[in-house]
Amino acid sequence: MKKLILAFIFLLGLSVNAQTSKELIGKWQLVKWTKNGKVKSIQDRFKTDQVFQVFSENGEFNSLIGDESHKAKWKLSSDNNQLTIISVLMPIRFNIDYFDSQKRIITNTEVGTFEYKKVAD
Repeated sequence: MKKLILAFIFLLGLSVNAQTSKELIGKWQLVKWTKNGKVKSIQDRFKTDQVFQVFSENGEFNSLIGDESHKAKWKLSSDNNQLTIISVLMPIRFNIDYFDSQKRIITNTEVGTFEYKKVAD
């Protein structure tokens, strides 16, 4: 019986996505944007496919769109289900749909769903 319980706990641990601030730290590239069920063109909207989010350990956030850089702050909710970007005192909240060490999918009802992949700095 002990082995069965330990096996269950082990399998449960494998099924949990990594959703901590530690995994969020780094540079993420936008690879897909969907709004109202339709895939949107990153290139058309941002005039580049070089769209990144950079998260630092100290809560600093940098949005990189081509040559443009926009600084802000970030925080992750205590249950790791919501990401908040605070830019010029205006918080933008995203629900975290999926998040592991290499892929992140976030949604905001007004702007849509964004899929990011982690890239080397």
